[in-house]
Amino acid sequence: MAPAAADGGAESQRQADRLKQEGNALFRKERLSAAIDAYTGAITLCPNVAVYWTNRALCYKKRSEWAKVEEDCRRAIQLDSQSVKGHYMLGLALVNSQRLSEGIKALEKSLELGRGAHPASYMVEEIWQELSKAKYIEWEGLSRERASQLLKLKVACKEALRNYNSLSNSAADAPEEQLNELEEVFKKAAKTDTPAEVPDHLCCKITLDIFRDPVITPSGVTYDRAVLLDHLQTVGKFDPLTREALEPHQLVPNLAIKEAVHAFLSEHGWAYKIR
Repeated sequence: MAPAAADGGAESQRQADRLKQEGNALFRKERLSAAIDAYTGAITLCPNVAVYWTNRALCYKKRSEWAKVEEDCRRAIQLDSQSVKGHYMLGLALVNSQRLSEGIKALEKSLELGRGAHPASYMVEEIWQELSKAKYIEWEGLSRERASQLLKLKVACKEALRNYNSLSNSAADAPEEQLNELEEVFKKAAKTDTPAEVPDHLCCKITLDIFRDPVITPSGVTYDRAVLLDHLQTVGKFDPLTREALEPHQLVPNLAIKEAVHAFLSEHGWAYKIR
């Protein structure tokens, strides 16, 4: 009985894999309904294979059926907690379902996993782009809320200043100098939410964008990991600035810059806006 059961399981797996390949071909042709049917068939035969669920979720993503994307991705993550695609598409589903905070956490998890597995892959860049959009949207909402609160507080402070001055002279308005000082205080309070230039030391020497995954070379220059790995693969194995010989294994994470970027972005969410 055991060998027969094993043979039956192996045959189910082969059939499921064939359905997966069929689904992949249909997906490339953008025949999404047929692809979903094929992946569903694979799931029915072998429900414990995470990639079948993420492949079907990708079809639902194409159709913006976010509830179904979320459902399939949660199942995929149960089966494989290291699924980059599972966490990524779950993040997209949550963001598009107006659950921004949850979505950002899922996207951050997928970025962490993606960098560990394939730091130079196109998907890491795609995840970063989506995470940046979500973080920028989050900042916009918080910024509007802070601006509204500051405005209310400024109006209240000006009124209190006028009332205070009127106690000694009912005909006098608050002195212009005091009002100007008050205005300066509130300008400084709003400065964090005012877009400006990102400091040069937080930007990659190649892209001129804020660092995403900074690494330092033996010559002491810091670059974004994915950009530098692409340079080493497509241009040549040398440091772009110093021209010294350079191999991928020589790159070391620049934790100081990474922490500085994290701190800067935490205070200046406008810097997440992609140029």
